[in-house]
Amino acid sequence: MLQKTTSGTSHTEKREDDVRKILKIAAPGLVMAAAIGSVVVLAAAKEAPEKKEEAPRQVSLYVDEVRAENVTISVRTQGEVRPKTEIELVPQVSGRIVSISDSFAEGAGFAPNETLIQIEDADYQLAVTSAEARVAEARVRVEQELADARIKQKQWKDWVKDGEPTPLALNQPQVAEAQAKLRAAEADLENAKLNLSRTQIKLPFKGRVLERKIGEGQFVNVGAQLGRVFATDKVEVRLPLTDKQLTELDLPMGFVANGNNAPKVTFTANLGGKDHNWVGRIVRTHASIDQQTRLMYAVAEVKDPYGLSADSTGMPLAVGLFVNAEIEGVQAQNALVMPRLALRSDDKVYVIKDEKLEIRTVNVLSTNEDLVIVSSGVEPGEKVVTAPVRGAYDGMGAVAITRSASADPASR
Repeated sequence: MLQKTTSGTSHTEKREDDVRKILKIAAPGLVMAAAIGSVVVLAAAKEAPEKKEEAPRQVSLYVDEVRAENVTISVRTQGEVRPKTEIELVPQVSGRIVSISDSFAEGAGFAPNETLIQIEDADYQLAVTSAEARVAEARVRVEQELADARIKQKQWKDWVKDGEPTPLALNQPQVAEAQAKLRAAEADLENAKLNLSRTQIKLPFKGRVLERKIGEGQFVNVGAQLGRVFATDKVEVRLPLTDKQLTELDLPMGFVANGNNAPKVTFTANLGGKDHNWVGRIVRTHASIDQQTRLMYAVAEVKDPYGLSADSTGMPLAVGLFVNAEIEGVQAQNALVMPRLALRSDDKVYVIKDEKLEIRTVNVLSTNEDLVIVSSGVEPGEKVVTAPVRGAYDGMGAVAITRSASADPASR
């Protein structure tokens, strides 16, 4: 009996130990769950804070005013200086070269009618002497035939009383033949003198030598290439233009200047670290479009590029020089002018009006490094943005500030 009681007591104590272990493990979880539940209940019971909508912030942007001006549109392009007259120098007679002028050297200049090359002329002098002898002989023959004609005419009058004499009876055909032979002899003499003069190779213009291909003592035939030369009285610059640029300049295709309507062109080039300037005129435009570049070309002309038209430092507008060109328009026109910084993309500007930003499309006439000239899209006095803008859109809040005002301490 005692043994049974002891066994029951041990089973009860074991169950109580198991319960305590379970409670010990579960207690932290129950406490955590109760805490979370309390927080959720309190959060649900709390009223949501009132949301306040903030107005978009306005950005301050630098602006400049649009100006209405009477402007002459200019166009910038570039081209290479080329001689207006460039020729291959060839002899018209054959012979041995006996002398070459110092002026006939590459890069050297020569005067009009200066003897550049002398071809041996002994044979041509002999030809002139022979031709002179033939002319003298022909003149004697003419005088003889004229004398015979006078004698025959007198004889006819004295001896033959009736009828009309024939031309042969009066020696007229013989006179005509003698006169024709005289003219032929005189022509041969002129040709001999012409060939003699051609032994001195000269040019009728002032110029410079591009290339020399012969030497002293060399024998040359008619048509042989002696060298290349160009005239320095005028040079030309072929300037490519788009159809829009031609429109800006109001120049038609096939334009030929008459002296009064030739647009002015200012050429610039940097040589030896210094900028040089020359002035010329547009004298014509091509009447066709270049098939390869799809551009049109205007031709500018500069007179006396190695003399009077050289710049203030004496630098000539040399043949072969690559130059930048600025062509002035012929007619002034009303336009709207603003800083170049105002132009966005190709034809957009930002205008601030009533503290709102407006994106406008403008019709651009011309641009350069500093200014943009437009014909429409903005009005005189409107404020265009010249500062960078991120994420610009129509209606964005904006405040216009001028650079002069921002630089004034009293305005801050």
